[in-house]
This record gives sequence, structure tokens and C-alpha cells, in this order.
Amino acid sequence: MQLFIKNMVCDRCVMTVRQELEKQHLPYSSVQLGEVTLSEKPSDTQLENLRKSLQTLGFELLDDKKSALVSKIKTFLLQWVRNQLPDAANTKLSVALSEGLGRDYHYLSTLFSSIEGITIEKYVIAQRIEWAKELLVYDELTLSEIADKLGYSSVQHLSLQFKKVTGLTPTHFKQLRENIRRPLDQVGKE
Repeated sequence: MQLFIKNMVCDRCVMTVRQELEKQHLPYSSVQLGEVTLSEKPSDTQLENLRKSLQTLGFELLDDKKSALVSKIKTFLLQWVRNQLPDAANTKLSVALSEGLGRDYHYLSTLFSSIEGITIEKYVIAQRIEWAKELLVYDELTLSEIADKLGYSSVQHLSLQFKKVTGLTPTHFKQLRENIRRPLDQVGKE
């Protein structure tokens, strides 16, 4: 049985969900970002208990197929932005997403926008800027290295998008030394 879980955005989330499944004695064959495959069909009570415990941990068990697909889109986009997919840098986003999820890009884009209230493109930009903030706070890379790592054609392109999204230049953001970052599951939401 397949379950879809919203807000699983990192390896730590996978570990947390895995621990919760074990705690509730729910056998599983795999736990991935946004998706769990159970070995056995749980009872309604077990499913409701899992739903409640996941909610207290900041996750959401998705019931409807469209929400589950949007969650898969978000997971894919996060991996694509973070260069965690093979050949991600060499493939156009629309092609990679369509191939990765086995659906028409127009359908995925329309569904994503209707449920999330933001286009896929704006969501990707928001994710990239959030990653840029993270890298700026760490202060280990130059702005040029950050632009390259995030797939921007130039520092100027990164700077323009950064200012458009945050209202600050990357340099000014770095000088503030405040943590103005957002949790990954909140990126793209106003």
C-alpha cells in the first residue's frame, strides 16, 4: 500500500517518518521523500493514529490523488533545484519533470498552480533563492560560486532574482547576519 506524505523535504524527514512507522509497528518496504510503501494494509485505526502522529511532527498524510501528485512535484522540484537528480543540469525543467513523473508537463503545471497558487517556475525560483540564503549564511562560497552552484548564468542574474524575491541584494542579506530563512515546506507560500 502506498501512502503520500506532505512536507517530507530532507533525509531527516525520511528518518523521522521511518521511526514513526516503527514506533507504530507498521511494516514498510520503503520510505522516500513524500512517499511510503507499506508491506501490509493498515487498519483504519492504525492509519488514523499515523495521521495524527505525523501531523504533530509537521507532516500531513495526503488522501486525495491530486494533492499526492502535487507533493510528488514539490519533492521532484526540490531535488532538481538541489542538483540531486542525474543529468538535472543538462535537462530543461519541463522535460525533466514530465519524464520524472510520467505525466504531461502542462497537466502538472496546471494542477500545481491550481492547488499551490503559484507557478512551478516561481516555486523553483523561490527554492533557489532559499538555497542561496542558506549558502550566504554559511559564508563558505563566493557569490560567483553560489550562482554557479544554483545554475544561474551569472552573478547578476542571481542578484536580480534575489532582490526581486527578498527585497535585498545578496550582499545586504549577508551583512544583516539575521536568519531570514524559511523552512523548505513554506517556500513559495506568501
